[in-house]
Amino acid sequence: MTLLGAVVAASGEVAATRSRKAKTTALATLLARLDPDEVRPATAWLAGEMLQGRTGIGWRTLQGVSPEPAETSTLTVGDVDAALDRLAALAGSGTGVGARRAEELGALFGAATEDEGRFLVRLLGGELRQGALEGIMIEAVATAASVPADAVRRAFMLSGRLPTTAHTALTGGDLGAIGLEVMRPVRPMLASPGDSLDAALAELGAPDGEPGVVVEHKLDGARVQVHRRGGEVRVWSRTLHEITDAVPEIVALTRTLPVATVVLDGETLAVAEDGRPRPFQESMKGLGSGAMQPWFFDCLHRDGTDLVDEPLSVRREVLAEVVGDRLIPGVVRPTVAQAEAAVADALAAGQEGSMVKALDSTYTAGRRGRSWQKVKPSHTLDLVVLACEWGSGRRRGWLSNIHLGARGADGDFVMIGKTFKGMTDATLTWQTETFPRYETHRDAHTVYLRPEIVVEIELDGVQTSTRYPGGVALRFARVVRYRDDKPASEADTIDAVRDLRL
Repeated sequence: MTLLGAVVAASGEVAATRSRKAKTTALATLLARLDPDEVRPATAWLAGEMLQGRTGIGWRTLQGVSPEPAETSTLTVGDVDAALDRLAALAGSGTGVGARRAEELGALFGAATEDEGRFLVRLLGGELRQGALEGIMIEAVATAASVPADAVRRAFMLSGRLPTTAHTALTGGDLGAIGLEVMRPVRPMLASPGDSLDAALAELGAPDGEPGVVVEHKLDGARVQVHRRGGEVRVWSRTLHEITDAVPEIVALTRTLPVATVVLDGETLAVAEDGRPRPFQESMKGLGSGAMQPWFFDCLHRDGTDLVDEPLSVRREVLAEVVGDRLIPGVVRPTVAQAEAAVADALAAGQEGSMVKALDSTYTAGRRGRSWQKVKPSHTLDLVVLACEWGSGRRRGWLSNIHLGARGADGDFVMIGKTFKGMTDATLTWQTETFPRYETHRDAHTVYLRPEIVVEIELDGVQTSTRYPGGVALRFARVVRYRDDKPASEADTIDAVRDLRL
């Protein structure tokens, strides 16, 4: 049996070092010593999650639990997982439920040491994160299980569940047997920012030959993954949270498609009366209104045949057969002139830009590769907020100037700039109310945050600079929106930022 203290110690080692190798070693050492029934819960905790999902316990409840901490570590991984099961079962409200929940929490925290208690508070409060740890966790599982990292990575991509993948690897299971399963979400394939249309066409293939590319509209909507089996339809967001009940229009549409089973990847967005897309925030708020319009750009499975390893050219042909006029607008194997016209059409239609995709690319779920590239009229980056400074003058009393970080190769975040541009009073109010929940420490001028909040930044370019640790600085950076739909592990990398240098 493994003590919770060992998990807490490994978590502390990871947080204390910038070395990717050291992080991997600390995690692999812990994973290798776990009993089989401890792998799934411990892996989930180290990724900041619980197998039980939400337990209904808020910060107010946690703040009300204050027993004296234990002097020595006695709680095992199994003890804590069982306690979380019991807490998750105490759903609903009422005096009886509240009392039983308080009793269960009191017993759990009373048996925990001070360090374990802090760990449990952050875990139960949904505030336990280890930065961009996902890739490191995959390497740690591979090291602990003595299997290739690519095998772990693919299994995780298709299962969508790191704890399940880790358990299979560490108990000698067959990772190759984990495949796409209808009604189990796949981690979505991600795109990288492109320097320009010309650069994307040159990198991804001859625009008027083979293998060629497709140039599609890039919609500013909410990413959706849709599964159908018979009459049953389920829908997930890009973070693999189920949103089926919030998108009845997608469910109804999917039931009309000429298939028995299908897995589709796409976007849904709110539109104005003239058919033009509304802003991203309105699309996110529109979930549940029944007034969203879905468009699809990929098909991962159709009627018993998995398509993730097929080239995009094949997947797109199947997609067109399945979704008809719900196929996202685009042009296949265009000439340069046709590609330029497609980009112009997307902008004229009110879209945020275009996607350029290599037609020979397979669906590499969960990875941000170069085979899909975003081309926009101005550069945008998804960065992480590292800190925020108190404002002055009219902004006095508000948290204003944000410190921006890109994802480093070691799993940490590298500061590359600051900005307060593009912020409305509503944004400043939201930052002031929200950021303290992510606070690690502060001084007289700045509140420092855990690297979890993703913000989309528009900029005119990137230049070499010694002002910030990343060695670059952003030109005319301004806030576009906060990305509630995107975890920090999907923020842009420092290498991607440096590639944009003038």
